[in-house]
Amino acid sequence: MDKKPDNPIWAMSSAFDQLPLHALIATAEKIGVQGIDLCVFRRDGTRSDHTATHLEYEGFSPDDATRVLDLFNASGLRLSLGAFENLIGGDPAERIHNQNHLLKLIRIAHLLGGDANDVKVGTFVGYNHELGNQENGFQKNLDEYRRVFAPIIRYAEDLGVTILYENCPMEGWRGAAYTSTYNNLPGVLAARKLMYALIPSQAHGEIYDPSHDVWQHTDPVEVIAQSDVSRIHRIHVKATRNLKTTARTDWGGMYPMQSVDAGLAATAGVSIPANAWDRHHYEAMLPGFGGSDDLDWRAFVSQLTEKGFIGPYEIENEARNSKDTGNPGAIIQGFRAAVGFLSPMLWELDATGGYTHGGVKPLLPPNVRDIPVRTVDQL
Repeated sequence: MDKKPDNPIWAMSSAFDQLPLHALIATAEKIGVQGIDLCVFRRDGTRSDHTATHLEYEGFSPDDATRVLDLFNASGLRLSLGAFENLIGGDPAERIHNQNHLLKLIRIAHLLGGDANDVKVGTFVGYNHELGNQENGFQKNLDEYRRVFAPIIRYAEDLGVTILYENCPMEGWRGAAYTSTYNNLPGVLAARKLMYALIPSQAHGEIYDPSHDVWQHTDPVEVIAQSDVSRIHRIHVKATRNLKTTARTDWGGMYPMQSVDAGLAATAGVSIPANAWDRHHYEAMLPGFGGSDDLDWRAFVSQLTEKGFIGPYEIENEARNSKDTGNPGAIIQGFRAAVGFLSPMLWELDATGGYTHGGVKPLLPPNVRDIPVRTVDQL
């Protein structure tokens, strides 16, 4: 039998938005994960879905960093940070706030040991539709990405911190009256390859979430085969079941359902979206919980292992039958089911029928200096 790859399994904290940090850590221990990707969203941000703030980011000091590292070490857990907003489009004032918040998280990651402790910072890029609606709009978004992110990545690199992009297109981020549902630049592999070519630094990479490619009718196994695995630092564990609906037949599987006059649609017998997220005919799930999904997870994990991926598999719970129920029991059950689903593919089976893994290396006391908070106009 092939030796198991021994990757750690982590939890993303967004599903536990109502829990304070100490309760979140206790819950992670109960679930049986080895780390937490801490969501640290702006408290004054504009997003209302799947957000959480599990670290006090204002005035974060070296003493705060020591307390956080001690807390996680006492529980045998590791950590990363993330906040996922539009940094190159949307309201101009908000995008500056989002850029400055990312800089705060990079500083915090630095104080927590940065890459030496595998403390990364997750983010979106977003999309600028004013540019995107013009001729060569995608290239103009790439150019805007380079303008905004090149100094941010230099700042992160100087501090020994890596920035990670998630590949969610954020398909419901604009109202259903808008034609396009592509709202986050790194939503396809081509964009990510182009971004790395524009900014060759190794201080940026990705959190790859296969569920987003499944509803885009793209095989995540092939995406990994064509990816530079050195850029992939995290895998989001989230599943998608593509639905067979009349709306899919009406509008096709390649394009979003569009919003048209409701009376006209009723007369014609045509489906229209119930809300901004109801446009691509899929259901968010967790693998191993409540039914089958549309990804061959064994082939996916095998491809990652073959390519040499050694990072964490992070469970991101947005499942309709788990997180979306609002029931804490269903949320915890979903996480436990996903851990149980992944364990045979990642860890060795012991003589008692349990699974063993290589354990959790302690987070090291960082040998770093304190630095003041920076803003993008100072880079």
